[in-house]
Amino acid sequence: MKETTSKEKMLKKIRKALLEKRDNPYPTLEDTSVYEPYTDYLDVLFAEQLSLVAGKFVFCEDELQFVENLLLLADEKGWRKIYCWEPPLQKVLEHFEFPFYSTDTDFIAQAEVGITLCESLVARNGSVIVSNGNAAGRRLSIYPHCHIVVAYTSQLVLDLKDAFKLLKTKYDTDLPSMISAVTGPSRTADIEKTLVLGAHGPKELIVFLLEG
Repeated sequence: MKETTSKEKMLKKIRKALLEKRDNPYPTLEDTSVYEPYTDYLDVLFAEQLSLVAGKFVFCEDELQFVENLLLLADEKGWRKIYCWEPPLQKVLEHFEFPFYSTDTDFIAQAEVGITLCESLVARNGSVIVSNGNAAGRRLSIYPHCHIVVAYTSQLVLDLKDAFKLLKTKYDTDLPSMISAVTGPSRTADIEKTLVLGAHGPKELIVFLLEG
């Protein structure tokens, strides 16, 4: 008689388990947090976590302060090819006469900075949730060397599950085809285990948080 191998025994147990219907042994698992409760300021937590992943955080009281800080950065870094495709942001930049490219002319070849909105900011891990549901699409947050995100305090959430709830509220069943969590600049450590920023996307991520 042929001896049953350990592999066959294991597969037999799996088949048996799949055929037997059982109640979920952990029905409340999804509602159980793996983190300690957090009741402090979300903007402070987000700024701390963003800095830990090499991102930069700038708090602005209003749109004027945002543009003033943006002008200082552009002058300091010598930015000239700044792209912005989202109408609400274009309206702000135009109001304060800040120069930018509103079309994708020579975008891939010359874009230095992409300015976008976002879906939300996840304070727990310093992540920015972006999607192609806005006019920036998929490219503006990926191709330029620097990605600037403009967000509002009302978009701050504690955890990823809270970010998904905002997406559900905004889009219902018509979710964007691309939803991404950006946690700091693009990076890789594949090359001799040395961390390299900007390997597969922007090497710099700057988040401007405005009251609102």
